[in-house]
Amino acid sequence: MKNLTFTLATLALMTTAATAQDVVRIGSEGAYPPYNFINDATGELDGYERALGDMMCERAGLTCEWVINDWDSIIPNLTGGNYDAIMAGMSITEERKQVIAFTQNYLQPEPSAYVALTGAGDDVVSGVVAVQTNTIQASHAATTEADVISFATPDESVAAVRNGEADAVLADKSFLAPIAAESADLEFVGEDVLLGAGIGVGLRQSDTELRETLDAVIAEMKADGSINTLIVEWFGEDSPLF
Repeated sequence: MKNLTFTLATLALMTTAATAQDVVRIGSEGAYPPYNFINDATGELDGYERALGDMMCERAGLTCEWVINDWDSIIPNLTGGNYDAIMAGMSITEERKQVIAFTQNYLQPEPSAYVALTGAGDDVVSGVVAVQTNTIQASHAATTEADVISFATPDESVAAVRNGEADAVLADKSFLAPIAAESADLEFVGEDVLLGAGIGVGLRQSDTELRETLDAVIAEMKADGSINTLIVEWFGEDSPLF
């Protein structure tokens, strides 16, 4: 088995075929805890997807390198060859499957939720709703009666509520929960919304060998319970398990 090397890298790497290269590069946003984030103490990528990706690469005998990329260009930079896979809290949707391929999910579908200023009331979900651009929440909000405003990062969408640009923010509940818990001025409003088919590894459609390799590892980790152990560690005991 190859030595496992994980290096936090910046974007701008040469294009090669994922199954024929020495290093498999994994793109992540580093801005969406607990899925993925930059650890303030170490300056390195951390979170559920970092832990899972490291374990998957070790089991597959792959040397892997992490690449940080802004969310709004994360798919174009995959298809353009700047990295070979995406692990960035990306939900599996039919729309995305027209452009990239996915492994089986490594997280079950989780609820999305609305957060607003404390005391604002449930009706704000049909007012001005902030979302992160190119997310399943953005697609869902566009089908509702709300006026939707989009932001490049999830933190900016939350800030829009605090500064009065938006009445509510819609995002993954697991991302919003610690923010709401730590903020006296914010609370959940309205009802949760279940979207997508879970979260998987995104890959170029041509990289069938890499997809099959990662699929087999995910299936193995589901069977032996190691994925569930990571889910409980990062998302809590109430999270959907496999």
